[in-house]
Amino acid sequence: MDWRPLEHAIGYEFSRPELILRSLTHRSYGTPHNERLEFLGDSVLNCIIAAELYDRFDKLSEGDLTVHRTNLVRQQALHRIAQGLALGDFLLLGEGELKSGGHTRPSILADALEALIGAVFLDGGFGAARSVIRGLYADLLRDLDPKSIGKDPKTLLQELLQSRRIALPKYTVISTIGAAHSQQFQVECTIPELDIRTTGSGGSRRVAEQEAALLAFEKIGK
Repeated sequence: MDWRPLEHAIGYEFSRPELILRSLTHRSYGTPHNERLEFLGDSVLNCIIAAELYDRFDKLSEGDLTVHRTNLVRQQALHRIAQGLALGDFLLLGEGELKSGGHTRPSILADALEALIGAVFLDGGFGAARSVIRGLYADLLRDLDPKSIGKDPKTLLQELLQSRRIALPKYTVISTIGAAHSQQFQVECTIPELDIRTTGSGGSRRVAEQEAALLAFEKIGK
């Protein structure tokens, strides 16, 4: 397959073609597939989007930054970007996924985009990944209204669990450190049915809960 149109679309040319090939190979097609690259790309994406928001919006609180980051890296946003790249045209899928329309499935496209970011990171380093992500997110970041906060991580997690008919999570403060004017909270989010337990921290219980919810959401929301 000719990857050049995709490389042109993301503004990056791979020096190691095997990385772009792996990033677009779904596990249904065979091995090596893109799940490890997806894991890496997810972390790189979160880091770079967090840095972009931090630099652009110096008046936003930690909690609001977390909300905006969550909305920008959630499946819906990734799917939208992947569609703009026509990423589905480049995916390598097994026969079953091809027949069921896997090349248009939001979860598969979102995962493949994260894997592609991970591949760029391995091929060209952090600077290359940052340049690609800035390009991919140029419109979303330009149109972002810092005063208009979308759904917070707790709400996103609640809606996701409700859609799967899973009991809502439980939030528990497990520690409070520091003087009253500068306390640091640690909150645990547990979802027994999925055997998920995450811990968030922050300068308020709300921020800590949102961070714990975000971590839980990222584990199951793809």
